[in-house]
Amino acid sequence: MQIREMISSNEARQFSTEQMRQAFLIENLMMADTISFCYSHYDRFITGGAVPLKQALKLETHDALRTAHFLDRREMGVLNIGGDGIVEVDSHSFSLASKQALYIGKGSKSVIFRSEKADDPAKFYLVSTPAHQPYPTQKCALEQADPTALGSDANCNKRTIYKMVHDGGIQSCQLVMGLTVLAEGSIWNTMPCHVHDRRMEVYFYFELAENARIVHLMGKPQETRHLVIQNEQAVISPPWSIHSGCGTSNYSFIWAMAGENKDFTDMDMVEMAELK
Repeated sequence: MQIREMISSNEARQFSTEQMRQAFLIENLMMADTISFCYSHYDRFITGGAVPLKQALKLETHDALRTAHFLDRREMGVLNIGGDGIVEVDSHSFSLASKQALYIGKGSKSVIFRSEKADDPAKFYLVSTPAHQPYPTQKCALEQADPTALGSDANCNKRTIYKMVHDGGIQSCQLVMGLTVLAEGSIWNTMPCHVHDRRMEVYFYFELAENARIVHLMGKPQETRHLVIQNEQAVISPPWSIHSGCGTSNYSFIWAMAGENKDFTDMDMVEMAELK
């Protein structure tokens, strides 16, 4: 488990490209037969990936958590971006096809990840936040999510947002999670952009061609920075930062938030004229 400390906007404005990447970019999340994690001090948010190829993978606790079980004080969101998989939570088994999600409540003791086929393994994207009370473990298929169509072909940002863990869907303590799918020919996400001082966010980009890239914009609206991101990489977005991206082709991304509230619409919009 990597540990990432909080970085202030004043610090970030002086960072080199490599320092920006070390602070905010999460690489190598999807590794065969491994569960990998990155622990951010922003709202104690954990980002991870689990790829059970030759064997099932059991969720183990980490020294940084100081708990007997990973979810003793935490909740977790799981979204499969690979082949068919199974997540076993205590005595219950949940089948997850591609782009299906599972919320796992606080207090769950045993979590095991499996793939249905070794030659087409599941790829489980994981997010976890502190929780103060348990909510029921619950599955969400894409067709059960709350879809919102946004954007247009003219603006190269035609996309569908699927809200999964949120106030109007699967309940949680503080985790908010969903999926955005861009249409073919569309490359922009979250533009015009916004910030939300009351919570942080992580973007995980996937379904991006091997030679394609995302230019992810972050930083203060009046002093933007960028990260060049490959397929299946994530970026940590502090509360003071915008979060927007433009790809060399269309793609999908998982967004997940933690902080003071679960109101999806709680954001402070940034006018295009403000961006520098």
